[in-house]
Parts: sequence; structure tokens; C-alpha cells
Amino acid sequence: MMTTKNLLQTGVLALSLLATSVMAAVSADQAAKLGTTLTPLGAEKDGNADGSIPEWTGGLPQNAGAVDAKGFLADPFASETALFTITAQNVDQYKDKLTPGQLAMFKRYPTSYKIPVFPTHRTATVPAAVAAAAKANATNTKLIQNGNGLENFSQAYPFPIPQNGVEAIWNQITRYRGGSVRRLVNQATPQANGSYSMVSFVDEFTFRSALKDYDASKPSNVLFYFKQRVTAPSRLAGGVLLVHETIDQVKEPRLAWLYNAGQRRVRRAPQVSYDGPGTASDGLRTSDNFDMYNGAPDRYEWKLEGKKEIYIPYNSYRLDSPKLKYDEIIKAGHINQDLTRYELHRVWHVVATLKPGERHIYAKRDFYIDEDTWQAVEIDHYDGRGTLWRVAEAHSQYYYDKQVPWYAVETLYDLLSGRYLALGMKNEEKQAYDFSYTASESDYTPAALRQEGVR
Repeated sequence: MMTTKNLLQTGVLALSLLATSVMAAVSADQAAKLGTTLTPLGAEKDGNADGSIPEWTGGLPQNAGAVDAKGFLADPFASETALFTITAQNVDQYKDKLTPGQLAMFKRYPTSYKIPVFPTHRTATVPAAVAAAAKANATNTKLIQNGNGLENFSQAYPFPIPQNGVEAIWNQITRYRGGSVRRLVNQATPQANGSYSMVSFVDEFTFRSALKDYDASKPSNVLFYFKQRVTAPSRLAGGVLLVHETIDQVKEPRLAWLYNAGQRRVRRAPQVSYDGPGTASDGLRTSDNFDMYNGAPDRYEWKLEGKKEIYIPYNSYRLDSPKLKYDEIIKAGHINQDLTRYELHRVWHVVATLKPGERHIYAKRDFYIDEDTWQAVEIDHYDGRGTLWRVAEAHSQYYYDKQVPWYAVETLYDLLSGRYLALGMKNEEKQAYDFSYTASESDYTPAALRQEGVR
């Protein structure tokens, strides 16, 4: 069985990013492990020693459950009950498998916060073409601009066998999310007493290679296109954000525009990056908190600490059920933990420390990234005094019918104010994620923004 110790010995877990302009890809011998001793995306195929983490056997089949008329997925594990529940009373028994942020949540909310732990299921996979691209990337993709850009990159997962922290983060940034998708989602920012108003969005997201008019011969630094329209409440409705996410954001920073419905004007939006305020978030998240983490990695030093086993939100089908109302999910202090599901999984631990002379409201961030999907599932955020400030948890689920790992709900808890943000809820919407959505490059131009805002 391949263990973390073996990985360290073979050099897969190297030291933090070296300050070189170009870093080499892994050897063909290392890449040959993908699909053999490693999964196609680089996770350890074997389970752990006591069997509490099983072997990866290919993920859930595409027909693992029923899909309703709205696109919501049946829970393949609906009949399971929790193995045990971690509470403030017994948390010391499990602290070696919890993050500092999770432990802080038990201290902040000792009577209500809990972690129900269920059997572990390694459900995720990706389409064969995406897996093939990851394997090709392993030997071809290189870091450029001191780790702030990619060279010879295709589609997703540039570094399935990461050698340093910034490579692991690039896997999170570029991970497969279905090629092109349209989603109706909601964001709540409850007061400390649990009262909230919902903000509703229509998001459209297309990787450049999934465009209807994609031309592989046309050079481009664009990784994907993103458009977000606010539909409620009425005072915010009609505003539209457009982003062209670039592969090398230092050489060519992210391009962003905002359409202001009141002024009927389109303006460049350089503030939509780093610690600029997140859309309609009431100051509770930064731009780079969206999707757990996004954007250029150049303001931080990234250190790959290795792997560990922790309890993380996983297979969160119950939390995504169309039978739930938003009031059943949003509670004072945190979401309704009775609706959550945690499992024991291996994660990559990456520490981001703000570089000297750089500015960001988060001086340090601890990332815990699921080895099977390269999705960040827990992130602890520290302020300039070294105080643990915000705790992010992503309640992930695998969209098995489309072979897409993603999130059901993202949460970001502010330990100091007692408030939090929950993003991604769609339980009461008329449609779940629409992975059949298609778009052309012209749909993601500033000229298209005004028309989008008045629909």
C-alpha cells in the first residue's frame, strides 16, 4: 500500500516552492503511477491501514441514483446512519482528526455545533478525457512566473502528482467543474441571531475549451469565463459581474467588469480579486473566498505540509435535497449540522503565508484539500495578529450523472462576529445545476453585459 511515508521517500512531497522561473514536470515513471497505484487524479488508490478509508474503485457509476425532473440527485446513501457524532463534550477523543478551525467551532458554539460522522465512500471520478489530460499534464505542465502561471497546460489538474504547495493550489484553481454550467444559487449572511435575507444569483461558467466556438489554434491566456447576475433582492437585482479568469494572472491580471443596473453602465472592476469584497456578502467574504479559493497565488508563499486523515463534509446529498426549505438550513451561528454528513478522508495540507511587503486581510491560510477531487474542503483563515478569524467548510457532493465533483454549499464562519456566509443553496429553485448549458465567446464580452442586466 502506498502511504504518505512512501510518497515522502519518492519525492512526491517536496519542499515548498523554489524561486525559479520554470519548474520541471514529473518523470514518465512517476506519471505511470496514475491509474495504477494512484487514481487518475493522483490520490492514493489504496485505503488506509484500518479500513476506515476504503480503496478507490472508480467512484460512483453514472446511474448511482435517480435524477428528478429538476436535475436534483437522489442520495445513494440515504439509508445510512451516523457511526457517531462529535460534540463539544467528546471532541477531545477526535481532535487528532479535526482541523484547528473545526475545534474552534466547537468552542464558539458548544451547545449546537456537531459533526455527524458516516461511513467513508470514495465516490468521485471525472470523464476519461479529463483524466487523460491530467496524465498528460503530469509530464508536460510547468510552473512559470515563480509559480504564478502555467505552461503547456491542458483542461484541468496540471499537477496530479504535486511537488510543492503552489502546484497543489493550481489543482484546486483549475479543477474540473463540468466544462460549462448554468446554476441558480442563493447566498445568506445571517445575523448572530439567525435572521437573514437571501441574495439570489444566476451563475454561468464556461471553461474556454468548452466554448461552442472554441478554436484550439487561437492563442489565449483565458482559463475560463464567469458571469454572475443578481436576481434578488430587488435593490440589487440586475447587477452583473463578468470575469475572464487568466492562467497567468501576474503577466495578464484577471479581467473583470461590472454592470450597474441603476446607472446602466459597464465598468472595469479590478477590485474583483484578492481581498476585494465579495458580491453582496455584507463584508463576510473576499473575492478570493469564492469557490473556497480562486485567483492568482502570487501574494502568498505556499508550503506543502503533507497528507493527513481528517473528518470533512462529504457526499452532502441530504443537504442539497429539494425537500428542504432554506429556513431549515440557515440557523444562528452555523448551518443546521443535523443535515450534514462528514466522512474520514485523506487531505493535502497546504499552508499559505503572506509574502513580506504584500497586502491581504488574511495573513495566513491553512488549506485542507481532498485527495480524490482536489477540492479545498476546509480552510482556516488567520488575521495579521495570528488570530484564527474565519473558518471555511465546503459541503461537497459528486454529481454522479455528469461525473462532476463540486460543492452543494460553501460556508464561511466568522469566529469573532458570530456571523457567517452560506453560498450555493438551490433547494427551493426550479432547476439544479444545468451542465447542458452552452455558450460562445461573444456571450462573455463586456458588450453582452448590459443586455444581460435588463433581462
